[in-house]
Amino acid sequence: MGFGDLKSPTGLQVLNDYLADKSYIEGLPGVKKALDKYGPADVEDTTGSGATDSKDDDGIDLFGSDYEEEKLREERLAQYESKKAKKPALVAKSSILLDVKPWDDETDMAQLEECVRSIQADGLVWGSSKLVPCVVEDDKVGTDMLEEQITAFEDYVQSMDVAAFNKI
Repeated sequence: MGFGDLKSPTGLQVLNDYLADKSYIEGLPGVKKALDKYGPADVEDTTGSGATDSKDDDGIDLFGSDYEEEKLREERLAQYESKKAKKPALVAKSSILLDVKPWDDETDMAQLEECVRSIQADGLVWGSSKLVPCVVEDDKVGTDMLEEQITAFEDYVQSMDVAAFNKI
């Protein structure tokens, strides 16, 4: 009983004939049998006969060794990592247009501008005093920090809004 050697054309033909009128090999899940117990009863089992194929014993590795493939892979990963380390990191920047509202029309706008421009931070570059965006580095300067510091000039600033926020 069995299908025979499934590596041979004869064994494959026996398996194909067996499955011609069945959709599976065994119908009881979880019950394991020896390999030679599956298949039709009138086929001699040649899988355990000890016959070896002379083609497998020639000692030639047609696909290369796993060691060589792993070594090549490691070399390529090391080259990639060294290229990646040399590449400069991209600094995320944003252009922010702030709408700073004075208390009234009698507020000294020059003094208001001077107060706002006195705010210094690493990564903050002020634009001109008209409605022009200032540029900030996202990792260093946040809009909350700017709003808090600008609205701290209570004598001049009523409120502040972010009119536009664009990633550069």
